[in-house]
Amino acid sequence: MNRSTRFRRTKKSAALAGLAILSVALLAACGTTAVNTGNAGAKAPTKLDANEGAVSILAWPGYVEDGSNDPAVDWVSAFQDETGCLVTSKTYGTSDEAFNLMKTGDYDVVAASGDASLRLVAAGDVAPVNTDLIPNYAGIYDFLKLQAWNSVDGVSYGVPHGYGANLLMYNTAEVTPAPTSWDVVFDKSSAYKGKVTAYDSPIYIADAAMYLMSHQPDLGITNPYALDETQLAAAVDLLKLQRPNISEYWSDYLKAIQAFETGDTVVGTTWQVIRNSLALGTTAEVVVPSEGVTGWSDTWMVASRAKNPNCAYAWLNYISSPKANAQATEYFGEAPSNQKACDFMANPDQCSLFHAGEADYASKIWYWTTPIEKCVDGRTDVKCTDYAAWTTAWQEIKG
Repeated sequence: MNRSTRFRRTKKSAALAGLAILSVALLAACGTTAVNTGNAGAKAPTKLDANEGAVSILAWPGYVEDGSNDPAVDWVSAFQDETGCLVTSKTYGTSDEAFNLMKTGDYDVVAASGDASLRLVAAGDVAPVNTDLIPNYAGIYDFLKLQAWNSVDGVSYGVPHGYGANLLMYNTAEVTPAPTSWDVVFDKSSAYKGKVTAYDSPIYIADAAMYLMSHQPDLGITNPYALDETQLAAAVDLLKLQRPNISEYWSDYLKAIQAFETGDTVVGTTWQVIRNSLALGTTAEVVVPSEGVTGWSDTWMVASRAKNPNCAYAWLNYISSPKANAQATEYFGEAPSNQKACDFMANPDQCSLFHAGEADYASKIWYWTTPIEKCVDGRTDVKCTDYAAWTTAWQEIKG
Protein backbone atom coordinates (compact mmCIF):
# COMPACT_ATOMS: atom_id res chain seq x y z
CA MET A 1 0.00 0.00 0.00
CA ASN A 2 1.18 3.51 -0.83
CA ARG A 3 -0.03 6.69 0.80
CA SER A 4 1.12 10.24 0.08
CA THR A 5 2.07 12.66 2.82
CA ARG A 6 -0.22 15.57 1.98
CA PHE A 7 -3.41 16.17 3.94
CA ARG A 8 -6.56 18.03 2.97
CA ARG A 9 -9.32 19.33 5.26
CA THR A 10 -12.88 19.73 3.96
CA LYS A 11 -16.12 21.03 5.48
CA LYS A 12 -17.15 17.50 6.30
CA SER A 13 -13.93 15.85 7.37
CA ALA A 14 -10.19 15.97 7.83
CA ALA A 15 -8.73 13.42 5.52
CA LEU A 16 -5.58 11.88 4.26
CA ALA A 17 -4.63 13.05 0.80
CA GLY A 18 -3.12 9.83 -0.25
CA LEU A 19 -3.93 6.43 -1.48
CA ALA A 20 -2.86 2.90 -1.20
CA ILE A 21 -1.02 1.08 -3.94
CA LEU A 22 0.82 -2.11 -3.23
CA SER A 23 4.39 -2.47 -4.40
CA VAL A 24 5.60 -4.19 -7.51
CA ALA A 25 8.19 -6.31 -5.75
CA LEU A 26 7.22 -9.07 -3.35
CA LEU A 27 9.55 -10.09 -0.63
CA ALA A 28 10.10 -13.75 0.00
CA ALA A 29 7.98 -13.93 3.11
CA CYS A 30 4.79 -13.62 1.08
CA GLY A 31 5.28 -17.10 -0.23
CA THR A 32 5.94 -18.65 3.14
CA THR A 33 3.91 -21.79 3.63
CA ALA A 34 3.32 -21.17 7.33
CA VAL A 35 3.15 -17.76 8.89
CA ASN A 36 3.71 -18.58 12.53
CA THR A 37 7.26 -19.90 12.55
CA GLY A 38 9.28 -16.84 11.52
CA ASN A 39 10.82 -16.23 14.94
CA ALA A 40 10.34 -19.00 17.46
CA GLY A 41 11.83 -16.80 20.18
CA ALA A 42 9.29 -13.98 19.80
CA LYS A 43 6.73 -14.37 22.56
CA ALA A 44 4.17 -12.12 24.14
CA PRO A 45 5.14 -10.87 27.61
CA THR A 46 3.19 -12.03 30.65
CA LYS A 47 3.80 -8.79 32.55
CA LEU A 48 5.16 -5.32 31.98
CA ASP A 49 8.02 -3.58 33.74
CA ALA A 50 8.83 0.11 34.14
CA ASN A 51 8.77 2.20 30.97
CA GLU A 52 12.17 2.65 29.39
CA GLY A 53 11.69 6.33 28.63
CA ALA A 54 11.61 6.10 24.83
CA VAL A 55 9.81 4.43 21.95
CA SER A 56 10.54 4.36 18.23
CA ILE A 57 7.51 4.19 15.95
CA LEU A 58 7.23 3.42 12.23
CA ALA A 59 3.92 4.49 10.75
CA TRP A 60 1.89 5.86 7.89
CA PRO A 61 1.89 9.66 7.54
CA GLY A 62 -0.67 11.17 9.88
CA TYR A 63 -0.65 8.39 12.46
CA VAL A 64 1.95 9.87 14.86
CA GLU A 65 1.36 13.62 15.01
CA ASP A 66 3.19 15.75 17.58
CA GLY A 67 2.25 19.25 16.44
CA SER A 68 5.33 19.73 14.25
CA ASN A 69 3.28 19.47 11.05
CA ASP A 70 0.31 21.41 12.45
CA PRO A 71 0.35 22.90 15.96
CA ALA A 72 -3.34 22.05 16.29
CA VAL A 73 -2.75 18.38 15.55
CA ASP A 74 -0.95 16.66 18.41
CA TRP A 75 -1.74 13.49 20.31
CA VAL A 76 1.88 12.49 20.92
CA SER A 77 2.65 15.13 23.54
CA ALA A 78 -0.08 13.86 25.85
CA PHE A 79 1.30 10.33 25.54
CA GLN A 80 4.80 11.50 26.44
CA ASP A 81 3.50 13.43 29.43
CA GLU A 82 1.46 10.45 30.66
CA THR A 83 4.08 7.75 30.21
CA GLY A 84 7.49 9.39 30.18
CA CYS A 85 8.19 7.62 26.87
CA LEU A 86 9.83 10.04 24.44
CA VAL A 87 8.56 9.33 20.93
CA THR A 88 10.73 9.25 17.83
CA SER A 89 8.92 8.36 14.63
CA LYS A 90 9.49 7.73 10.97
CA THR A 91 6.88 7.71 8.23
CA TYR A 92 6.92 5.44 5.21
CA GLY A 93 5.17 5.53 1.86
CA THR A 94 4.65 1.86 0.99
CA SER A 95 4.12 -1.38 2.82
CA ASP A 96 7.27 -2.82 1.25
CA GLU A 97 9.26 0.11 2.60
CA ALA A 98 7.91 -0.59 6.07
CA PHE A 99 8.69 -4.28 5.69
CA ASN A 100 12.30 -3.52 4.84
CA LEU A 101 12.70 -0.91 7.57
CA MET A 102 11.43 -3.33 10.21
CA LYS A 103 14.31 -5.65 9.37
CA THR A 104 16.77 -3.08 10.70
CA GLY A 105 15.58 -3.62 14.25
CA ASP A 106 15.44 0.14 14.76
CA TYR A 107 11.74 0.35 15.58
CA ASP A 108 9.67 -0.78 18.54
CA VAL A 109 6.25 -0.35 16.96
CA VAL A 110 4.86 -0.39 13.43
CA ALA A 111 1.46 0.52 12.02
CA ALA A 112 0.91 -2.15 9.34
CA SER A 113 -1.79 -2.62 6.74
CA GLY A 114 -3.14 -6.01 5.80
CA ASP A 115 -0.84 -6.37 2.82
CA ALA A 116 2.18 -6.22 5.12
CA SER A 117 1.09 -7.69 8.46
CA LEU A 118 1.35 -11.38 7.57
CA ARG A 119 4.71 -10.78 5.92
CA LEU A 120 5.98 -9.22 9.12
CA VAL A 121 4.73 -12.20 11.11
CA ALA A 122 6.24 -14.69 8.68
CA ALA A 123 9.60 -12.92 8.76
CA GLY A 124 9.64 -12.93 12.54
CA ASP A 125 9.83 -9.15 12.67
CA VAL A 126 6.80 -8.72 14.93
CA ALA A 127 5.80 -10.56 18.08
CA PRO A 128 2.51 -11.88 19.43
CA VAL A 129 0.74 -9.34 21.61
CA ASN A 130 -0.69 -10.04 25.04
CA THR A 131 -3.90 -8.03 24.83
CA ASP A 132 -4.51 -8.57 28.57
CA LEU A 133 -1.72 -6.02 29.10
CA ILE A 134 -3.54 -3.44 26.95
CA PRO A 135 -6.61 -2.24 28.91
CA ASN A 136 -8.03 -0.21 26.01
CA TYR A 137 -8.12 -3.33 23.83
CA ALA A 138 -11.42 -4.18 25.52
CA GLY A 139 -12.97 -1.13 23.87
CA ILE A 140 -12.05 -2.17 20.32
CA TYR A 141 -14.92 -3.30 18.10
CA ASP A 142 -15.14 -7.09 18.24
CA PHE A 143 -15.45 -7.40 14.46
CA LEU A 144 -11.87 -6.07 14.10
CA LYS A 145 -10.26 -8.44 16.60
CA LEU A 146 -8.46 -11.71 15.83
CA GLN A 147 -8.90 -11.43 12.09
CA ALA A 148 -6.81 -12.99 9.32
CA TRP A 149 -4.70 -9.83 8.88
CA ASN A 150 -3.89 -9.30 12.57
CA SER A 151 -3.73 -12.79 14.09
CA VAL A 152 -2.41 -16.28 13.40
CA ASP A 153 -4.08 -19.43 14.71
CA GLY A 154 -6.04 -17.46 17.28
CA VAL A 155 -3.01 -15.53 18.53
CA SER A 156 -3.20 -11.74 18.34
CA TYR A 157 -0.38 -9.87 16.66
CA GLY A 158 -1.58 -6.35 17.28
CA VAL A 159 -4.23 -3.79 18.05
CA PRO A 160 -6.64 -2.55 15.35
CA HIS A 161 -6.36 1.17 14.59
CA GLY A 162 -8.75 2.36 11.86
CA TYR A 163 -10.58 0.91 8.89
CA GLY A 164 -12.35 1.81 5.67
CA ALA A 165 -13.95 0.42 2.52
CA ASN A 166 -13.20 0.55 -1.19
CA LEU A 167 -16.58 1.70 -2.46
CA LEU A 168 -18.25 2.01 -5.86
CA MET A 169 -18.62 5.66 -6.89
CA TYR A 170 -20.72 6.71 -9.88
CA ASN A 171 -21.80 9.86 -11.64
CA THR A 172 -25.54 10.07 -11.02
CA ALA A 173 -26.12 11.94 -14.29
CA GLU A 174 -24.18 9.49 -16.45
CA VAL A 175 -24.65 6.11 -14.80
CA THR A 176 -28.33 5.18 -14.80
CA PRO A 177 -30.09 3.46 -13.27
CA ALA A 178 -28.18 3.76 -10.01
CA PRO A 179 -25.90 0.71 -9.82
CA THR A 180 -26.35 -1.94 -7.18
CA SER A 181 -23.64 -4.28 -8.45
CA TRP A 182 -19.99 -4.15 -9.45
CA ASP A 183 -21.13 -5.35 -12.88
CA VAL A 184 -20.91 -1.72 -14.08
CA VAL A 185 -17.12 -1.93 -13.84
CA PHE A 186 -16.79 -5.53 -14.92
CA ASP A 187 -19.38 -7.20 -17.19
CA LYS A 188 -21.07 -3.92 -18.16
CA SER A 189 -17.98 -1.74 -18.18
CA SER A 190 -18.10 -1.37 -21.95
CA ALA A 191 -21.17 0.85 -21.52
CA TYR A 192 -18.82 3.40 -19.95
CA LYS A 193 -15.77 2.66 -22.06
CA GLY A 194 -12.96 5.11 -21.42
CA LYS A 195 -14.57 6.43 -18.26
CA VAL A 196 -14.10 3.54 -15.85
CA THR A 197 -11.53 3.90 -13.09
CA ALA A 198 -9.91 1.13 -11.07
CA TYR A 199 -7.50 0.82 -8.20
CA ASP A 200 -3.86 0.59 -9.32
CA SER A 201 -2.55 -2.35 -7.31
CA PRO A 202 -2.17 -6.11 -7.50
CA ILE A 203 -4.53 -6.29 -4.53
CA TYR A 204 -7.29 -5.09 -6.89
CA ILE A 205 -7.36 -8.68 -8.12
CA ALA A 206 -9.28 -9.39 -4.92
CA ASP A 207 -12.06 -7.07 -6.13
CA ALA A 208 -12.46 -9.20 -9.24
CA ALA A 209 -12.35 -12.38 -7.14
CA MET A 210 -15.03 -10.99 -4.83
CA TYR A 211 -17.23 -10.29 -7.85
CA LEU A 212 -16.71 -13.83 -9.14
CA MET A 213 -17.72 -15.25 -5.76
CA SER A 214 -21.26 -14.09 -6.52
CA HIS A 215 -21.38 -14.46 -10.28
CA GLN A 216 -19.37 -17.64 -10.84
CA PRO A 217 -19.94 -19.68 -7.67
CA ASP A 218 -18.76 -22.83 -9.45
CA LEU A 219 -15.20 -21.49 -9.06
CA GLY A 220 -15.48 -22.20 -5.35
CA ILE A 221 -14.01 -18.88 -4.18
CA THR A 222 -14.91 -18.28 -0.54
CA ASN A 223 -12.28 -15.65 0.27
CA PRO A 224 -10.97 -13.20 -2.39
CA TYR A 225 -7.47 -13.35 -0.90
CA ALA A 226 -7.28 -17.15 -1.08
CA LEU A 227 -7.07 -18.06 -4.77
CA ASP A 228 -5.68 -21.24 -6.20
CA GLU A 229 -4.24 -21.15 -9.71
CA THR A 230 -7.59 -21.75 -11.42
CA GLN A 231 -9.34 -19.10 -9.36
CA LEU A 232 -6.56 -16.57 -9.93
CA ALA A 233 -6.71 -17.22 -13.67
CA ALA A 234 -10.44 -16.52 -13.67
CA ALA A 235 -9.96 -13.22 -11.85
CA VAL A 236 -7.17 -12.24 -14.22
CA ASP A 237 -9.32 -13.05 -17.25
CA LEU A 238 -12.08 -10.80 -15.91
CA LEU A 239 -9.64 -7.94 -15.38
CA LYS A 240 -8.18 -8.37 -18.84
CA LEU A 241 -11.67 -8.03 -20.29
CA GLN A 242 -12.12 -4.88 -18.22
CA ARG A 243 -8.78 -3.36 -19.27
CA PRO A 244 -9.86 -1.75 -22.61
CA ASN A 245 -12.59 0.19 -20.80
CA ILE A 246 -10.36 1.67 -18.12
CA SER A 247 -9.61 5.37 -18.42
CA GLU A 248 -7.07 5.33 -15.62
CA TYR A 249 -5.78 3.06 -12.89
CA TRP A 250 -5.63 5.53 -10.06
CA SER A 251 -2.98 5.72 -7.39
CA ASP A 252 -3.31 9.40 -6.50
CA TYR A 253 -6.06 10.66 -4.23
CA LEU A 254 -6.19 14.15 -5.74
CA LYS A 255 -6.25 12.87 -9.32
CA ALA A 256 -9.14 10.58 -8.46
CA ILE A 257 -11.06 13.57 -7.12
CA GLN A 258 -10.26 15.69 -10.17
CA ALA A 259 -11.27 12.96 -12.63
CA PHE A 260 -14.74 12.69 -11.11
CA GLU A 261 -15.14 16.46 -10.80
CA THR A 262 -14.33 16.96 -14.50
CA GLY A 263 -16.33 13.96 -15.68
CA ASP A 264 -13.28 12.22 -17.13
CA THR A 265 -14.34 9.20 -15.11
CA VAL A 266 -17.92 8.33 -14.22
CA VAL A 267 -17.72 5.02 -12.37
CA GLY A 268 -15.19 3.01 -10.39
CA THR A 269 -13.52 2.23 -7.09
CA THR A 270 -13.19 4.95 -4.47
CA TRP A 271 -12.90 5.74 -0.78
CA GLN A 272 -15.55 7.48 1.30
CA VAL A 273 -13.07 10.24 2.01
CA ILE A 274 -12.74 10.92 -1.74
CA ARG A 275 -16.51 11.28 -2.07
CA ASN A 276 -16.51 13.61 0.94
CA SER A 277 -13.82 15.76 -0.71
CA LEU A 278 -15.55 16.28 -4.07
CA ALA A 279 -16.47 19.86 -4.96
CA LEU A 280 -20.01 20.89 -4.12
CA GLY A 281 -22.32 20.14 -7.02
CA THR A 282 -20.36 17.14 -8.30
CA THR A 283 -22.96 14.60 -9.35
CA ALA A 284 -21.42 11.56 -7.71
CA GLU A 285 -22.53 9.14 -5.04
CA VAL A 286 -21.13 6.00 -3.46
CA VAL A 287 -22.70 2.63 -2.81
CA VAL A 288 -21.87 -0.72 -1.26
CA PRO A 289 -22.75 -3.11 -4.10
CA SER A 290 -24.57 -6.38 -3.51
CA GLU A 291 -21.34 -8.38 -3.81
CA GLY A 292 -19.71 -6.44 -0.96
CA VAL A 293 -16.49 -4.43 -0.95
CA THR A 294 -12.81 -4.79 -0.20
CA GLY A 295 -11.18 -2.50 2.33
CA TRP A 296 -8.41 -2.04 4.87
CA SER A 297 -7.87 -2.31 8.60
CA ASP A 298 -4.53 -1.14 9.97
CA THR A 299 -2.86 -2.74 12.98
CA TRP A 300 -0.38 -1.50 15.59
CA MET A 301 2.25 -4.22 16.01
CA VAL A 302 5.22 -4.67 18.37
CA ALA A 303 8.65 -5.51 16.96
CA SER A 304 10.04 -8.87 18.00
CA ARG A 305 13.36 -7.13 18.73
CA ALA A 306 11.85 -4.09 20.42
CA LYS A 307 14.41 -2.27 22.53
CA ASN A 308 11.63 -0.55 24.47
CA PRO A 309 8.85 -3.15 24.81
CA ASN A 310 7.22 -1.51 27.83
CA CYS A 311 6.90 1.83 26.11
CA ALA A 312 5.72 -0.04 23.01
CA TYR A 313 2.86 -1.53 24.99
CA ALA A 314 2.17 1.88 26.52
CA TRP A 315 1.80 3.30 23.00
CA LEU A 316 -0.53 0.51 21.87
CA ASN A 317 -2.72 1.15 24.90
CA TYR A 318 -2.68 4.93 24.48
CA ILE A 319 -3.33 5.09 20.74
CA SER A 320 -6.28 2.71 21.14
CA SER A 321 -7.86 4.87 23.85
CA PRO A 322 -11.08 6.63 22.81
CA LYS A 323 -9.64 10.15 22.59
CA ALA A 324 -6.35 9.34 20.86
CA ASN A 325 -8.02 6.92 18.47
CA ALA A 326 -10.57 9.60 17.61
CA GLN A 327 -7.89 12.23 16.98
CA ALA A 328 -5.76 10.00 14.78
CA THR A 329 -8.50 8.43 12.67
CA GLU A 330 -10.39 11.69 12.18
CA TYR A 331 -7.24 13.42 10.96
CA PHE A 332 -6.43 10.53 8.68
CA GLY A 333 -9.96 10.08 7.31
CA GLU A 334 -11.19 6.63 8.37
CA ALA A 335 -13.46 4.92 10.88
CA PRO A 336 -12.06 4.53 14.41
CA SER A 337 -11.59 1.17 16.08
CA ASN A 338 -12.56 2.16 19.63
CA GLN A 339 -16.25 1.93 20.46
CA LYS A 340 -16.20 5.24 22.38
CA ALA A 341 -14.02 7.22 19.96
CA CYS A 342 -17.04 8.85 18.32
CA ASP A 343 -17.66 10.77 21.54
CA PHE A 344 -14.37 12.61 21.01
CA MET A 345 -14.63 13.51 17.32
CA ALA A 346 -14.37 17.22 16.50
CA ASN A 347 -16.73 16.70 13.58
CA PRO A 348 -20.05 15.29 14.85
CA ASP A 349 -20.68 13.72 11.44
CA GLN A 350 -17.34 11.90 11.23
CA CYS A 351 -18.51 8.52 12.48
CA SER A 352 -21.69 8.47 10.43
CA LEU A 353 -19.74 9.43 7.31
CA PHE A 354 -17.39 6.48 7.80
CA HIS A 355 -20.00 4.07 9.19
CA ALA A 356 -18.04 3.60 12.39
CA GLY A 357 -19.15 0.66 14.47
CA GLU A 358 -21.80 -0.48 12.02
CA ALA A 359 -21.28 -4.22 12.23
CA ASP A 360 -23.55 -4.96 9.27
CA TYR A 361 -21.65 -2.49 7.12
CA ALA A 362 -18.30 -3.83 8.31
CA SER A 363 -19.38 -7.41 7.58
CA LYS A 364 -19.56 -6.53 3.89
CA ILE A 365 -15.89 -5.52 3.80
CA TRP A 366 -13.21 -8.02 2.74
CA TYR A 367 -10.23 -6.41 4.47
CA TRP A 368 -6.90 -6.50 2.67
CA THR A 369 -5.02 -9.64 3.61
CA THR A 370 -1.67 -10.68 2.15
CA PRO A 371 -2.16 -13.55 -0.33
CA ILE A 372 0.07 -16.39 0.82
CA GLU A 373 0.66 -19.99 -0.17
CA LYS A 374 -1.11 -21.23 2.96
CA CYS A 375 -4.72 -20.56 2.00
CA VAL A 376 -6.29 -18.04 4.36
CA ASP A 377 -9.70 -19.62 3.72
CA GLY A 378 -8.58 -22.73 5.58
CA ARG A 379 -8.12 -25.07 2.62
CA THR A 380 -5.30 -27.55 3.01
CA ASP A 381 -5.79 -29.67 -0.12
CA VAL A 382 -4.36 -26.97 -2.42
CA LYS A 383 -1.69 -24.30 -2.40
CA CYS A 384 -2.94 -20.78 -2.91
CA THR A 385 -1.23 -18.22 -5.10
CA ASP A 386 0.95 -15.79 -3.18
CA TYR A 387 1.48 -12.09 -3.67
CA ALA A 388 4.36 -12.71 -6.07
CA ALA A 389 1.95 -14.46 -8.43
CA TRP A 390 -0.53 -11.63 -8.03
CA THR A 391 2.14 -9.07 -8.87
CA THR A 392 3.09 -10.94 -12.03
CA ALA A 393 -0.56 -11.22 -13.00
CA TRP A 394 -1.14 -7.51 -12.41
CA GLN A 395 1.69 -6.60 -14.74
CA GLU A 396 0.14 -8.83 -17.41
CA ILE A 397 -3.28 -7.24 -16.91
CA LYS A 398 -1.99 -3.72 -17.32
CA GLY A 399 0.23 -4.70 -20.21
